[in-house]
Amino acid sequence: MFPDKPAVHKRNIDVGGLQVDMTMTAVDIDGTTFAVGSAEAPDAALAAAAVGAMKTALVRNIGATVTKEKSSAAATTSGATSTQSTSIDIEAKGVQKGSPMKLVGHFESRDKRFYQVIVMGKETSLSPQQTDQFISSFKLL
Repeated sequence: MFPDKPAVHKRNIDVGGLQVDMTMTAVDIDGTTFAVGSAEAPDAALAAAAVGAMKTALVRNIGATVTKEKSSAAATTSGATSTQSTSIDIEAKGVQKGSPMKLVGHFESRDKRFYQVIVMGKETSLSPQQTDQFISSFKLL
């Protein structure tokens, strides 16, 4: 649930040594970025590793310290189909260009695909309600 009409960008990125084509859908509102990124790894293990690498890179980008973190991993089997997933939810605080910044992120993999859902901006500008609504609206079908 983007708060405004987002733009879509595609580019090749390095995620922990893995080169992938990532699609990023994002909108910036008054210096606060709302974004969803997705990419595909060669296998589920690399996708799970990419989740941690994305988190680390984003936290490093704003020179942040993670203040909250929750991780989970699961494997499910239904008949002949098996699904592996992992997720990390974080809040981090840092400074960018002299301004206190906050990053709220959800990073998730499901089989070979992986995703990042983030809200990042000046700490004083982030609305907890809008941030929670955006992050919690991301659902994999």
